[in-house]
Amino acid sequence: MLEKRPYRTYFHLHLVSDATGETLNAVAKATCAQFTGAQPIEHVYALVRSPRQLERALGEIEASPGVILYTMVDDTLREQLEEKCRELGMPCVSILDPVLNLLHNYLGTEVSHKAGSQHIMDAEYFRRIEALNYTIAHDDGQNAETLNEADVVLLGVSRTSKTPTCMYLANRGIKAANVPIVKEVPLQFDLGDLKHPLVVGLTASSNRLVQIRRNRLLSLKEETETDYVDTEEVKKEIVYARRLYETHDCPIIDVSRRSIEETAAAILNLYSRRQSDDTGSQQDMPEAS
Repeated sequence: MLEKRPYRTYFHLHLVSDATGETLNAVAKATCAQFTGAQPIEHVYALVRSPRQLERALGEIEASPGVILYTMVDDTLREQLEEKCRELGMPCVSILDPVLNLLHNYLGTEVSHKAGSQHIMDAEYFRRIEALNYTIAHDDGQNAETLNEADVVLLGVSRTSKTPTCMYLANRGIKAANVPIVKEVPLQFDLGDLKHPLVVGLTASSNRLVQIRRNRLLSLKEETETDYVDTEEVKKEIVYARRLYETHDCPIIDVSRRSIEETAAAILNLYSRRQSDDTGSQQDMPEAS
């Protein structure tokens, strides 16, 4: 008997932006994920900043009717887009307007109306680039001698999502390094010497780790049974890592049922709390006489 597949509704989703379109993509993914029975067919139009560029986008929109989300600050282009959508009878929404209006009313200041202003190459931008460079150079235990320059150091046995979590943090401007934990193999450095970074231990259930590791080996066309995927050996790895974390009083995050984004969010909360505690401690310190 054939297995019944869930019914899915497909629809055209047009994302029109005068910048890179990253904001639109993020909002589209977050909202569409809430509709499990619907699958968007995305049409992305980035850097739309002239009537000619908009005309090209409108031609495709007319050919594939659907929903239009946009981020545009030029009033003339906005009016042209909205008027065409009204003619075609298609829903059209500016996703930033509600937040901009709220902040405008609260702050009492005018909106700058600069396209892609969140992507200006300011100090924050270069901080993220520096963090990415650092994170790449300190992946998988590399360059241990400069770990004290990190903001965050992640520890974990193999396949606990250390590298992707570090890359996510780096995109937020956090210098993140990761170090693999191998049972009975001492670290190349003393954890107690790491004074500057927040050190976090990642763990996962043995069943989850074995599943991920088996999938990894299959992708490499490796089918040999080894301790790497032996449940009892994996349990010993987890216990060894936990003892290391507890010895050095590291916060521990179980990534078994967490996405990369959720793990990173938990780490950012710990980091933010630590920064606040450090600031508070410095403020409470008496001045040197």
